[in-house]
Amino acid sequence: MKKLFILLCCVVAFTAGCNKDKAGAPVKAASEKSPAPEISVVSLDNQQLTLAALKGKVVLLNFWATWCPPCREEIPSMIKLNSFMTGKPFKMVCVSVDEGGKKAIQDFFKNSGYSLPAYIDPSGQSSKAYGITGVPETFVIDKNGIIVKKVIGGLDWNSPEVISYIEGLMK
Repeated sequence: MKKLFILLCCVVAFTAGCNKDKAGAPVKAASEKSPAPEISVVSLDNQQLTLAALKGKVVLLNFWATWCPPCREEIPSMIKLNSFMTGKPFKMVCVSVDEGGKKAIQDFFKNSGYSLPAYIDPSGQSSKAYGITGVPETFVIDKNGIIVKKVIGGLDWNSPEVISYIEGLMK
């Protein structure tokens, strides 16, 4: 019993240390109704993007990976949604967590025929800032920079309900 208690204390201490920022303060996972944490990511053509630059737009921030089956399943609906939103105050930002970086994504798109507004975060700070626990994990951010929806797992992003919801956020 004593060994189990010591083991449990070690696990708690270890995991508590993993959720700290550079200054040692605890990092809280991003949640609905809270301001979206600022991130900086890089597109496949080396363009830097920050969330601050997207103020005034509804943002669909999706964390994904090329090796993830649910991620692959939702890509066609994301492509349709992104196409439907062309010309509207909307921005899709798909941040890959692939260890292979830009090359893994480019190879995936070449082989699959898919294309998304894909970004990489070489430092991994964006996934830490949002406290993602797996992929796909998506955050819908309103035009004021507030997280209004957190979706864990895949979704049909082209459904009439989702489109109506996102269009409502643009008003």
